Amino acid sequence: MSRQGTIKRYTLIIERINRGLYPTLKEIETYLFDHGFEISKRTLQRNIEQIRDEFGIEIIYDQEKKGYFIDKESSIQFNSFLRFLEIANTAELITESIKDSKKTLEYISFDNDGTLKGISNLKILLQAIKEQKVVTFTHYNFDQGNYKERKLYPYLLKEYLNRWYVIGLQEKDNTNFRTFGIDRISNITLTTEVFVRNQELHPQSLFSSIIGVIYPEENIQEVVLKFTPFQGKYIKTLPLHHSQEILIDNDKELTIRLWIKINYELKQRLLMLIDQVEVLKPIALRDEMKQVLTKTLNNYN
Repeated sequence: MSRQGTIKRYTLIIERINRGLYPTLKEIETYLFDHGFEISKRTLQRNIEQIRDEFGIEIIYDQEKKGYFIDKESSIQFNSFLRFLEIANTAELITESIKDSKKTLEYISFDNDGTLKGISNLKILLQAIKEQKVVTFTHYNFDQGNYKERKLYPYLLKEYLNRWYVIGLQEKDNTNFRTFGIDRISNITLTTEVFVRNQELHPQSLFSSIIGVIYPEENIQEVVLKFTPFQGKYIKTLPLHHSQEILIDNDKELTIRLWIKINYELKQRLLMLIDQVEVLKPIALRDEMKQVLTKTLNNYN
C-alpha cells in the first residue's frame, strides 16, 4: 500500500483508540473497514507496533478492560504526531483532488506566498537531525539587522504560525538551545562532522510552557484572561495553550487560566485581540498591556 494509504490507516487507528472506551482489536478493525480499509488482524497489530516504534506513541492493551488506550503521558510526541497526521492527510486530500480536476486550486486559498521561503532547507535540516550531523549556514538577525555565519548541532524542527524553526546547540558541550527561523537561513551546508546527541537534553520540553518559539528564563506563572463572549467561542475551540482552564463561561464573559511563561509571542497574541481581552493576572502583565495601549493611543493624537 502507498505511504499515503498507510498514513490514513494510522490516522483511523489513532482516531478510534483516542475516542476512549478501550476498543478491542476487532472494533478497531471494523472501524477501518467502515472507512475503506480491509486488513487482517495481524496487519492491524503490526500497524499498532509501527506507530509505537516509529513515532513513540504508546498504544497499550489494558488486560482488565480488554481494550486499547493511548498513554499520552508516556507519548511525549503525541500532539506533534496528530499535527503530522493532519498535515499529511490534508496534503493527500488536495493532491488527489488535483488529480481529479486541475481546477481544484481555484477553490483553495492559501495563507500567503511568504510561508514557503526557506522551505527547501527543511530536508537538509531534518537529515542533519536524524543523522546527527553538524550544519553551517548564514543567518539574518532581525534585531541587529546583519548576517552571521553559524555552526549548529541541530536537535529539533518546530512549526509555529506557518513558519519553521530549527533548534540546536552552537557549542557541542553547551546546554543552551538557540532557535533560528529557516526563512532567514541561506548558504546551508550539511557537513560530515558527526556529533552525539545529549540524551539528557529535551528541547521539546522547552515549548511545553510557552506560546511560540521564544522561551524566557523566568518561571511559569498563572495568567488569567477575560474574553468577550464572542471571542470566547474561538478561544474554546482553539485554545491558546494546552494548560488552558475555563474559570467562567457565561453570556457576559469567558475567563480562562493559563500556566505559562510570559514571552513575546504571548504578548503579541494578546495585542492582536486587544479589544476582546482583558488581562486580570499577573498584575505586571496587565500593567504592561496598559502601557502599550496608552502609547498606542498617543500615536493617534
